[in-house]
Parts: sequence; C-alpha cells; structure tokens
Amino acid sequence: MTETAPGLGEFDFAGDDHVVPFQVEELDVRGRAVQLGPMLDAILERHNYPLPVARLVAETVVLTVLLGTSLKFEGKLIVQTQSDGPVDLVVADFSTPDRVRAYARYSDEALAAAEQGGRTEPHQLLGNGILAFTIDQGAHMQRYQGIVELDGATLEEIAGVYFRQSEQIPTKVRLGVAELLDRDENGKPRHRWRAGGMVAQFLPDALERMRQPDLPGGDGDEGDDEGLFEEDDLWAEAKVMVETIDTDELTDPMVGTERLLYRLFHERGVRVYQPQAVYDRCSCSREKIRNVLAGLGSDDIESSIEDGLIKVTCEFCSTTYRFEASEVRPQ
Repeated sequence: MTETAPGLGEFDFAGDDHVVPFQVEELDVRGRAVQLGPMLDAILERHNYPLPVARLVAETVVLTVLLGTSLKFEGKLIVQTQSDGPVDLVVADFSTPDRVRAYARYSDEALAAAEQGGRTEPHQLLGNGILAFTIDQGAHMQRYQGIVELDGATLEEIAGVYFRQSEQIPTKVRLGVAELLDRDENGKPRHRWRAGGMVAQFLPDALERMRQPDLPGGDGDEGDDEGLFEEDDLWAEAKVMVETIDTDELTDPMVGTERLLYRLFHERGVRVYQPQAVYDRCSCSREKIRNVLAGLGSDDIESSIEDGLIKVTCEFCSTTYRFEASEVRPQ
C-alpha cells in the first residue's frame, strides 16, 4: 500500500521503536527503516555514557535492529566491535522476535584525549580492529560469523562492505543519531536520544543484474579503474535517493518512517508493510548467572566471595544478582 498523507489506509503510522519493511517494486528494492526513541533512551540512560560513546552505541543499536528484524528463524544476531580505539568494545544483540540490548567498554583517559583532540566521530572512537556479525540459531546449530575490518570507515560503509562480501547483495545503509533538549510536562529541562536508520537492498528477479563494483583488491581487470564495472541503472537511482537522507530526516519525530519513505520513493511507488516493534529487554536471568558460576572452579568462586555473597552485575542491563556463598560453592 502506497503511503498518502495524512493516513495509511487500514493502519496507523508505526511511530517510534517500530521497524517498517518496505518495497519499491519499480526499482527492485526492498528494505527496512526505523526511528528509535524511548527504547534507545532506556538503553543509554542506565549506563550514563559520555556523549560521544552514547552516539556510537546508538548507531550500533540502529544497525543491529535493522539487520536483526530480518531474521526468519528463532535466534540471535550479535553485532560486535573489537578495536584499539578509545572505545575498544561495543556489543549490541537482537533476540527474536523483538528484544534488544547493548553496551560499550571504553577508556576514560583515552576518551578524554580524543575529545580534547576533536576526534569524536564514531569511526575515530573505534580505531582499527574488526566488526563481527554473528548469527546464533541455538545450541544445536552452528554459528555463522562474518567479519569486516574497521579501517577508518563509518558503520554505514562497513555494513555495506559486509553485505557485499558475505551476502553478495548490493546494499545501502543510512544511520543517524540526534540529541533532543527540551522540557518535560513540568517545565524541567530534559535530555533525550533519538536515532533512525534505513537499509535498502537491490533484489531483482534476474540475479545477473546484481552486479556492483568489485571490492578493493578484488579480481577486476587492472586496466578497468581498479576493476569497477557499471551498476544497474535502477540500483544506481535507488542509491542516490537513499544517500540524500540527512540525519534530521532520519530522527525527526514529525517526519516519521512512512513519511520519509514517501518523500524518497513516491515517484516510483513505495509499499510499506506491517511494522515490527522492538523493545529494550535483556536476556539475563538469575538462573543463567547461577549456571555460569557453576562452571567456575573452586578458587575462582572463593576469590569472588565478599561478606558471604557473590555479586554479579549484567553488563547490558546493569541488574545486580546476589548469591549466598552456599548456593554456588561446589558440593
């Protein structure tokens, strides 16, 4: 159903924290788009990250949500960076059908130096390392993992490289993060986070049309401008459209996901589908933590006991679990 303002026929606008699948049939393009609000706020607020770190985590959450909601089976998508920058670890995971969690690890000293030097863009905070995409279908299935080098590119660019390498699908990703400073219903100053994103993929019926520029160092002809060859005209048109989106459009609550899709693709005809809600929900539990402790050796258990208790705090949701020593000591 093509969007027409102000309504969407039989169902309302998706609103925040809902992923909207879409299709542009004339361009052979399919994708998903999202705006995150309260869910993202909850994740970032509990950790009280410095602003540059919060932006990086927000971008990673958007990317994870866009990719995770495409899973057609029960499982988990984990997006994780490991690098040598001020923020040496970022992890976000999506558990089907709708649970999201994330956290980051950073050096206060290295971050302060980066801020003083004006090096606070997400790719500068990460530095050199890898970005891993892991798909976990459960204990009885083998994990799949795709790894892309962090080479100073943005997360948008790195995600595109991942799809070209691992999925061989021409893909364009846009991510945006914004801070909102306003006042609550009592007139008190309020700080909120918003983020938005879109992934568009070229999926023609004729697979031979899915040609795209070779990756650097590929097997293209040496005399052909680093092996580049011509893209399909429809995909080139779709990419240009997606590239015109700015951060304000991705994050503005007054625009909304469906209205943004209409702005981009109305001349070609865009069809939107039932939105999928996503929630800030951690998968930790007392039982899972107890099972982890049960796998530790006696020395590790004893060294962790303080005042007769072992305390374990989940890095994702900051929940602290307390166990009596007698509960976890080997029998």
